Amino acid sequence: MDPAKQIAPNAELAPRRRAAGLLARATANELRAAWDGLPEKPEVKPVRGPETGLVMVRGRIGGGGAPFNLGEATVTRATVLLASGTAGHAQALGTSKDNVRLAAIFDALWQEAATRDFVETTLLGPIEARIAAEDRQKAEETAATRVDFFTMVRGED
Repeated sequence: MDPAKQIAPNAELAPRRRAAGLLARATANELRAAWDGLPEKPEVKPVRGPETGLVMVRGRIGGGGAPFNLGEATVTRATVLLASGTAGHAQALGTSKDNVRLAAIFDALWQEAATRDFVETTLLGPIEARIAAEDRQKAEETAATRVDFFTMVRGED
């Protein structure tokens, strides 16, 4: 198999990756509000979890050096099955089993054409806006502490 194909992200999976990434960063209030706003609650069967465990976090010195084990992080994951047969998966840092269970349900709902718009507008859109605002605020705070150094030339040096 071509190594470039293994590394290059599949364009068809990019929207699902985006949704899974946003669901992993959702707050309990965002997930609960979206769940409460669902017009019809789906019938959900747990397949796996929610269960909590550890994963090894790896890093690289300078972003390009040799990889090393940085430490372990607590992660919770869950898989659910809707009555329609659609499976939803979620995982997130931390130990909040309720959050991950709801995220898995919304992952399954996002996959279904009938409920994708609801999930996008009610949940994923606001999460994306919150994350962008947080990133913007962090960039502004960081820029406020920036120091520009310059060299002055004196005389004939």
